[in-house]
Amino acid sequence: MQVILMEKLANLGNLGDVVKVKDGYARNFLIPTGKAKRATDENLKAFEARRAELEKAQAAALVQAQERGAKLEGQTLKVTQKAGVDGRLFGSVTNYDIVDALKAQGFEVERSQVRMPAGALKLVGDYPLQIALHTDVVVTITVSVIGES
Repeated sequence: MQVILMEKLANLGNLGDVVKVKDGYARNFLIPTGKAKRATDENLKAFEARRAELEKAQAAALVQAQERGAKLEGQTLKVTQKAGVDGRLFGSVTNYDIVDALKAQGFEVERSQVRMPAGALKLVGDYPLQIALHTDVVVTITVSVIGES
């Protein structure tokens, strides 16, 4: 299916690009969330009429994400979990826990923005994690998992 992107999407394209994606991806995710519209002649004309407005909104979102990223960059987050004597946690530290800890420090981050490439943290220690605030703004924080007996 051909769609017009209404915002910049990682691994897909920039604002205004007409790209071909799988039908299910377009119908179930891109179109319902407002990230894309079907590439019909009518929608192409409507998009060109609103292009400047959309580009301005996207630039404002990028500036806001960069400001939030500057505050968040290099932060150290301490998460305490019950652990055994060998340093293994009884459970794990997930993106839910990281979002809650960031919220306690005054940072608003969504769960989907936390990048945990190795999965949930299951051992005591320090872990660098990435937070994707925008497709162009990715900051690194350090999560210190502290065990309590």
